[in-house]
Amino acid sequence: MSDVTLTIDGQSVTVPQGTTILQAANLLRKEIPTVCYHPHFTPPSLCRVCVVEVEKSRVLVQSCSRVAENGMVVKTDSPRVQLARRVLMEMLQSSVDLSDAPELQHYSDKYGADANRYGENTRRREFPLFDDNPFYVRDYSKCIMCWRCVQACGEDVQWTFAIHRAARGFGSHISTFEAVPIPESTCVYCGNCVQACPTGALKGKRAAWLEQGFDLKQLVRVSNLERREKS
Repeated sequence: MSDVTLTIDGQSVTVPQGTTILQAANLLRKEIPTVCYHPHFTPPSLCRVCVVEVEKSRVLVQSCSRVAENGMVVKTDSPRVQLARRVLMEMLQSSVDLSDAPELQHYSDKYGADANRYGENTRRREFPLFDDNPFYVRDYSKCIMCWRCVQACGEDVQWTFAIHRAARGFGSHISTFEAVPIPESTCVYCGNCVQACPTGALKGKRAAWLEQGFDLKQLVRVSNLERREKS
């Protein structure tokens, strides 16, 4: 397999054919923000936060999935790229609860995103909190549809296929098939989806309880008492 040589922010780098722009940039220690991308998953190219400017390209391209080409000239932080990332952060902030997404909050600050760019009364993604199993809670009001949980549950890791995308447009969300409770789905409680979630939309029960100030020892005592009463 032959190598290709490209220029990223004025620096030349030679990489094996098939390497993505993001991977090539990482070799030069260039920081390109990512959200939907995960190094162990197939790049879904959904969030568009990793876009870069490629010379002679009409549009910005996703660095996570665009393969590097010989002679390619890339700018990872041009004014055009910064504007695109700022607009994306503002759109996310206007519709999704990002309070449990420190990485996205960092990007918002870095690119000067205005959380009220589209007004304070914009429609927000609101869903009920699903607490239907012993291991984790689902708060899709914090979900940005990055697809990482679906990839972890599906072909990239677990091959369980308990969750997938439901509905369309602004109302699209992650759900079990037929919207059944988690215990009635094919979920095996592996925890891969929870680990993959970057926004806190999926959260382990222990973490959720601690955040709410619950006494875990008391919860264990109450649980044991209830178990004895049922037996």
